[in-house]
Amino acid sequence: MTRPRAWRQRALGLLFALASGASGAQQIPAPASAPSTAPLPEIAAPSVTASPLPVSASAQRLYERARGQLLQVRTLLKGQDSQASVGSGFFVSDDGLIVTNYHVVSQVALQPERYRLTYTRVDGREGALQLLGFDAIHDLALVKALPPNGPSRRSGVSGVDAPGEPLAFRAANDALAQGERIYSLGNPLDVGFAVLEGNYNGLVERSFYPSIFFGGALNSGMSGGPALDEAGRVVGVNVATRRDGQQVSFLVPAPFAQALVERARGAAPITTPVYPQLTAQLLAHQEAVVQRFVQQPWRSAGHPHYLIPVPQEDFMRCWGRSTPADTKGLEFERSDCEMDTQIFVSGSLLTGSLGVRHEAYDGRKLGWLRFTERYSASFRNESFGRRNPKEYTAPQCSERFVDHDGLPLRAVLCLSAYKRLAGLYDLSVLVATLDQARAGAQGRLDARGVSFDNAMKLASHYLQGYGVKAAP
Repeated sequence: MTRPRAWRQRALGLLFALASGASGAQQIPAPASAPSTAPLPEIAAPSVTASPLPVSASAQRLYERARGQLLQVRTLLKGQDSQASVGSGFFVSDDGLIVTNYHVVSQVALQPERYRLTYTRVDGREGALQLLGFDAIHDLALVKALPPNGPSRRSGVSGVDAPGEPLAFRAANDALAQGERIYSLGNPLDVGFAVLEGNYNGLVERSFYPSIFFGGALNSGMSGGPALDEAGRVVGVNVATRRDGQQVSFLVPAPFAQALVERARGAAPITTPVYPQLTAQLLAHQEAVVQRFVQQPWRSAGHPHYLIPVPQEDFMRCWGRSTPADTKGLEFERSDCEMDTQIFVSGSLLTGSLGVRHEAYDGRKLGWLRFTERYSASFRNESFGRRNPKEYTAPQCSERFVDHDGLPLRAVLCLSAYKRLAGLYDLSVLVATLDQARAGAQGRLDARGVSFDNAMKLASHYLQGYGVKAAP
């Protein structure tokens, strides 16, 4: 739960410490920013393609070999047996272990009293599934198939047999080659099992964790299915596609799934909400993100007067825009930097990412009063979005006017606690410079799902990135 008094006191202490003249971070030059919008990968592979392209003889051969190891994974509402979500999975052992995505089984993981898991194989046989383990950071889960209770409602087939030869993982040291053919299997759009082919296009650039760029069209329902090489070995797990692109999809590299299988194969079934395990995984994730982030020096925003903190693009993407050159009123330049990596917790909660942006204003074409009004209005317009009260406490904010290395700043620090992920917070730090009558810079840092100590570390790191450039 949140600790309002404790964090308010510590946050105020941080701002006072910065006011006493902490040294700024190193600034280095950077290239110009790229275009203006920042679409993110969607989690549940929702795009719909028109009609599937004919598959090759290789794809047909692989599908025939692997079809017995494929399953549709469904989440059902207990008592009604109505379908709540659907995905895919595949056998990785001869005793019924199955790999799928965490987001496919997340409702059962978070609310096992309300939901249950079932599977359907290609031949129509059905049965129940038990959740054994998960890796929310890489969106993976391990489940186990139980024998069918009777004839399938769809086919009437009864009985159970061993799943046959399970799919094998390609060795981690056997690297994929650029352009190598990949075959993705699953049950797209709940219309039937299918194979879709594409290419390996390397790892996604600037992703915090390795992610395979698959040049193929995944669709909703294929999440959790396997992606195979020409030899039928698993090279990745279907996870996402881009709504704004075609033939642009993403796979979780196979070694993460293989590690989860080894770690959870002997675990007892999970029958209670997994919030404690989720919290532990998210705390480890945010620790890695924050440590890597604060170790990087800030880049320069290229402003003639101010030092404005702009992050490196090692695991973030930055976009910039500005007013046209012939603007007659208030001129501004803007930069937005965001992590592509986000962690799926539930259908209403993504977390685990950072964002930094700033706007630099030039009001020399305006009078002092008009500039002041518009500059102040821009700062007041900052919001925290619509937050689900079941997931978060209301934001609590602290505001101070501080002086950092001779630059007066207005600084606001806000924290919102996660109600069901104890010890995690969302942080926002808003900053406005106050040293010029007709010009200024405003910035914002957002961190989602960080510990209190790391929230303070990020706030300090961000504020220390501001300053005034020395006169030439």
